[in-house]
Amino acid sequence: MARISGIDLPKNKRGEIGLTYIYGIGRSTAQHILTECGIDLSKKVSEWNDDELSKIRKFITEGLTVEGELRSEKQLNIKRLMDIGCYRGLRHRKGLPLRGQRTRTNARTRKGKRKTVAGKKKVTK
Repeated sequence: MARISGIDLPKNKRGEIGLTYIYGIGRSTAQHILTECGIDLSKKVSEWNDDELSKIRKFITEGLTVEGELRSEKQLNIKRLMDIGCYRGLRHRKGLPLRGQRTRTNARTRKGKRKTVAGKKKVTK
């Protein structure tokens, strides 16, 4: 059982893919970690020995911000934006897209389910 940063890595996956189960590690970072530790990229997680596992664990704890620490750092950054009242902070506060996307149509993921507003009444003659 490979356990790194409080996450159980899947045994049957290649090491390169298995490391991506840790929040904050993507494909390119996983490849970098394995090459720095001198481990074959195609080697499965179950084939790693204790020495290789300890190398990976040491590399991640010393050099990378992952899991809970990274999540809290991101939340603090968002909170800072909201506190200073910048444009991005206001968009976060209102729950709207913050990187210039259109909101007249689309943006349903950020805005949530549609809230129907009644249309204008027709004038009768």
